[in-house]
Amino acid sequence: METGSVTTPFGRRSMTFGMLANQVMAGEIKPDQSVDKWKLFRALCEAKPLLGIGDRALAVLNALLSFYPKNELAQENGLVVFPSNIQLSLRTHGMAEQTVRRHLAALVEAGLLLRKDSPNGKRYVRRDRAGEVDEAFGFSLAPLLARAEEIEQLAAAVMAERLHVQRLRERITLCRRDIAKLIEAAVEEEIPGDWQGLYCEFRDLIEGLPRSPTTAQLELLLDELTALRTDILNRLEIRVKSTKQRGNADYIERHIQNSNPESTSELEPSFETKQGAIAEHDNDRGAVAPEKGRGEAAYPHGQKKEEEQSRRPDVRNDGGGLKSFPLGLVLQACPEILAYGPNGAIRNWRDLMAAAVIVRSMLGVSPSAYEEAANVMGPENAATVMACILERGGHINSAGGYLRGLTRRSEKGEFAIGPMLMALLRANAPAGRKVG
Repeated sequence: METGSVTTPFGRRSMTFGMLANQVMAGEIKPDQSVDKWKLFRALCEAKPLLGIGDRALAVLNALLSFYPKNELAQENGLVVFPSNIQLSLRTHGMAEQTVRRHLAALVEAGLLLRKDSPNGKRYVRRDRAGEVDEAFGFSLAPLLARAEEIEQLAAAVMAERLHVQRLRERITLCRRDIAKLIEAAVEEEIPGDWQGLYCEFRDLIEGLPRSPTTAQLELLLDELTALRTDILNRLEIRVKSTKQRGNADYIERHIQNSNPESTSELEPSFETKQGAIAEHDNDRGAVAPEKGRGEAAYPHGQKKEEEQSRRPDVRNDGGGLKSFPLGLVLQACPEILAYGPNGAIRNWRDLMAAAVIVRSMLGVSPSAYEEAANVMGPENAATVMACILERGGHINSAGGYLRGLTRRSEKGEFAIGPMLMALLRANAPAGRKVG
């Protein structure tokens, strides 16, 4: 039998202790031991990272297995195959013979093959009178049979690790989504807190991950993201509890507008984002007029401003159902529009709307397109959108067509300004830190 004695390599190749150990191991195969060669090969493909072999070495091994006449690797069937390098080259789809020899050496080095060299180094077989193999010289597959159980265990470990990494990535994706949307919701609702700082921390964690992270790095990132999400949730829960104590259950769905006439703060009210989320008493779009200095819409049907404020003191309907944002946030996301304000500055919403008219003309947006946007979105939101279009001018071919498209989407309740502002905040972040 080919595993009954130790053989040394032909020619200049020297004998190593590893070769001897592999031959001793191959000699310990149980007489009744067998394994399906293709099932074992699939396990080898899974376990290749732990075995130190590559795809091309596996292609050569696949060719060798194809020369084995039986599907079951067993000692009683003989375990030596003896194809020439030319035949191997053909079955590896034209791989160069020199490359074939290199990968055969790699398989021997990995302990998956044994060389059984003839006296002259050629691969051939001697048969008896009945045509049965008497003695063969070539490559022994005995190490594969001897290590079959080990290879299957390695393959199972690789698959378990892959599944673990896949689940880690899924959980990281969920954490990223939760953090980004919670911060965006907090910014839209103008909940007090350093949300920009938290978002910077979030982006630093994501961008600090290498292109090909290890399992340990993914586990660490998941722990850090989970802690950050917990911190954000705790802040929001504290706000929710304090809101309930004040008896204002509607706070979580809309922004509270400061109605103090003596206040000098420039806060913009928020609006429902879902289509049709207009108060029942507002039967017509544009039925509620903005505050002085924030637009020119009228109050039809004899409705009075005091009556509307008593019904919904914290929400103003601009007709499009869009949430509005603080002026400071808009200017931080769209700094280019500052140059078009009166005297090169924008101090209030009236200045922003005046600058938007100039930008509208400069970008070639027709008066009708801008007027329609103002009617649908509200004058302040329309000015905000014009500031965003100016900021992204290099990426928009037709500003007028783009604005009309946003107007149509706004009419259907399919457009929100928040994601656009958040993206511009990230793009305009200071060097080394992305904000948004």
